Amino acid sequence: MIPTSDQALANAARLLERAEIELTNLPLMSQYDDLARSWLTLASLLADRERV
Repeated sequence: MIPTSDQALANAARLLERAEIELTNLPLMSQYDDLARSWLTLASLLADRERV
């Protein structure tokens, strides 16, 4: 099932919250940030598709 743009944004927000917790573990923090960035990109693409 394809997520909605709101669901993708919620996933990104959760990942960014996890990244904030990992301030002392920079590699893990970076991975969370990269995953969140992917969800934000997907959210943008889905929002564009939902507008059509």
